[in-house]
Amino acid sequence: MNPHVRNGILFVVVIGVVLSIYYLESQKVSLPATASAANDTIDLSSIVATSTDSTSSSQAALPRTADFAQLAAQYPAAKEIVSSNGFINTPNNAPITIKSLIGKKVVLLDFWTYSCINCQRVIPYLNAWYAKYKDLGLEIIGMQSPEFNFEKVLSNVQAAVTKFGIHYPVVLDNEMATWNAYGNQYWPEEYLIDINGLVVDRNIGEGNYDKTEHTIQKLLQERSDALGLGLKIPTDLVSVTGANIEANSPETYFGAARNEYLANGTQSAQGTQTLTDPAVGSIEPNQLYLGGTWNFADEYATNQSADAHIFYTYDAQHVYFVASSDDAGKNISITVMRDGVPLTTDRGADVDAQGNATINQSRLYDIINQSSMQSHTLEIIVHNPGLQAYTFTFG
Repeated sequence: MNPHVRNGILFVVVIGVVLSIYYLESQKVSLPATASAANDTIDLSSIVATSTDSTSSSQAALPRTADFAQLAAQYPAAKEIVSSNGFINTPNNAPITIKSLIGKKVVLLDFWTYSCINCQRVIPYLNAWYAKYKDLGLEIIGMQSPEFNFEKVLSNVQAAVTKFGIHYPVVLDNEMATWNAYGNQYWPEEYLIDINGLVVDRNIGEGNYDKTEHTIQKLLQERSDALGLGLKIPTDLVSVTGANIEANSPETYFGAARNEYLANGTQSAQGTQTLTDPAVGSIEPNQLYLGGTWNFADEYATNQSADAHIFYTYDAQHVYFVASSDDAGKNISITVMRDGVPLTTDRGADVDAQGNATINQSRLYDIINQSSMQSHTLEIIVHNPGLQAYTFTFG
């Protein structure tokens, strides 16, 4: 063969291989660049289905959908739960692994943290899906990846799980190891893993509930077909009454690490500051003002003086306050004011008829619950020292 012809053919073959690889890579679900090393990825080829016959030690091919090879070229394999700091709602609180569910279940992996209002608004859907589909092959795993240190405490997470009526397994991811394995960046974020062990869908934040449930139904039907179960998966959708999400105010942090909205103090500075209440009419929208003596740590600010003040002009329907006491079991008494008067209407669930509330747990407190989005000036009077203020969130 003429050397020029041979070289031309070789060049065409190489270009074809390169283009094929590029096409296959372009069809994969893109995980963020911070995804972990490959050793967190489950080796799907190593999983086999063991015989249920006690007299046999034979192993069989893992039950898979007929189009597994095509899907495997398009979607990444699931990552394993890398490490954990506790399990809730598993038998005897024993470990659960994603690998053990491949070939048996469809898995919805939900990254959440219990003081996040966005996560809390997703939970009713997760609870409804679990009740509807758990006996049809769906497993939900709540990956509790904490934003604040108090969310690392097992008893705190257990209390939240009980409060929200969660019955699916919850894993404490205190070191964010599984969060990092998936390259996750958001609370909440959900990953759907099919019976093949492939991550075939993901959803960031709230919303898209109909789409997610339709995908769950599709994956469960594929599971039934692959296992020869003959199940008919329902196609109707759950009905959940959720809170409206209306807010023009941003999440606002008190701690030195992220208090860029602090208007009358030194931002990003740890330590004690004595701050003066802002003058009437000088409060700017979406800016945080404090009065009294406050000690700033990275995550929170603690009032060291009695009758300290917090001011914030918001534009939202709901106002939430993530807070704690500096001593377990200690009650911190606060009064919630709106436009200069105690809040007696549009009260959140944690505020009484006189506008008072007690902070004695590390959690999110429901402060204001209006019928529509409105702009008002919020003032919180902290009557005794020791309030740890983390963040305002709005909805």
